[in-house]
Amino acid sequence: MKTVQNGDSVKVNYTGRLEDGSVFDSSLTEGREPLAAVLGQGQLIKGFESGLMGMSIGDKKTVEIEPSDAYGDIVEGMVSEVPLENLPEGVKVGDQLQGMTERGPIMVVVKEVNEKSAMVDANHPLAGKKLIFDLELVSID
Repeated sequence: MKTVQNGDSVKVNYTGRLEDGSVFDSSLTEGREPLAAVLGQGQLIKGFESGLMGMSIGDKKTVEIEPSDAYGDIVEGMVSEVPLENLPEGVKVGDQLQGMTERGPIMVVVKEVNEKSAMVDANHPLAGKKLIFDLELVSID
């Protein structure tokens, strides 16, 4: 029976959870298709891709991925203070905003707001978190 190898094109159903059990993404949501990707091309986070290696069609397994093999650790340098006059009116904690850097657009999350400024975080929302994925291999091409 064929098993997943580097370079294969695969389709996989998955549910991603955090350690507290909360689901952050799933291909099993109504109307969604299995995730399709070619392994070894950087389309998937390292730990997700590694978890697929050696699986056969129909196999199911759960993989736990440390931050270093997912979205990395939180980088304090990616949190910055921005004057309120540089942000949209009425900005509040939890808002997601798009900012501009020398390298192009970047998404940030508002972490704190006071009367003069706001702290914004450009880390990936899943940075610093251990991710748990339930995987089911649908196809290998």
